[in-house]
Amino acid sequence: MPRRLRDKRSLKVLVSGASGFIGRELATQLRDDGHEVFTLVRRQPKAENEINWAPSAGILNSGLIDSVDAVINLSGASLGRLPWTPKYRKEILDSRLQTTKALAEAMTMASKPPSVFLSASAVGIYGDRPGERLTEQSPRGPGFLGDVVEAWEAAAQIRPAKTRLVTFRTGLVLGNGGSMAPILALTKAGLGSRFGTGGDIWPWISLYDEAAAIRHLLTSKLSGPVNLVGPTPATSDRITRYVARRLHRWYDFVAPSWALTLALQDAAHELLLSSQNVVPEKLVADGFQFRHRTAEEAIDAFLE
Repeated sequence: MPRRLRDKRSLKVLVSGASGFIGRELATQLRDDGHEVFTLVRRQPKAENEINWAPSAGILNSGLIDSVDAVINLSGASLGRLPWTPKYRKEILDSRLQTTKALAEAMTMASKPPSVFLSASAVGIYGDRPGERLTEQSPRGPGFLGDVVEAWEAAAQIRPAKTRLVTFRTGLVLGNGGSMAPILALTKAGLGSRFGTGGDIWPWISLYDEAAAIRHLLTSKLSGPVNLVGPTPATSDRITRYVARRLHRWYDFVAPSWALTLALQDAAHELLLSSQNVVPEKLVADGFQFRHRTAEEAIDAFLE
């Protein structure tokens, strides 16, 4: 049966996707907390804490799972890579299902499965919901991302019943990379733009708070879906305009909704033109303290 997380500070944590934008920050914070971090890699390991795996083939040594206290799954193809061709849409889905299933199934075969499984998810499950306040209790919305997230979270359910499962639903992570990379590149080139009306609410969170919230969930008693978004709503115009201001660039362009839809099809609507007032209800009720409470504070943090 799953072991209890130890009361002492140091835990053994296995992380997939540790080389990514969020994963690097999380691994750093975990190590700063005194935890021992093991990372799954698809290449030849270069360090003692790296373990090779092949999630597409479902290959992961269940004996490895026996030795860790927690598993954190961050793997998945970037949603910010555009356009979403039929081939890439398949990669978006498969990359999430394959890694999640491989981890969850390895846990079921382990003699001592971990106490907790923290598996990435996304606010895309809610769809475009202008005027609604979206909590973890809100039903899923329409769209491709709703289908992806529903299947992704279901794959994590395969884990042993006594392993606490949290599927953390992340919004736009404000930092120097990830989905912010193309916005930063356009703005630096003097092409900062308002997307559509600019009035759509973008659920954001700072990179630091994203990793800090995952650390919080590691030893929390929360389970099920948890929204990882900042506590103060912000429109897309508010975010992109402030980025331009901080970079001392022009902000004179408007990318019309029709043009974005023509160029990017449903990706435009689901990523750029979707309004989602997602609130971190469970996280706040559990006592989590945000370092960056506004989008401006989060942007300042990585543009200092």
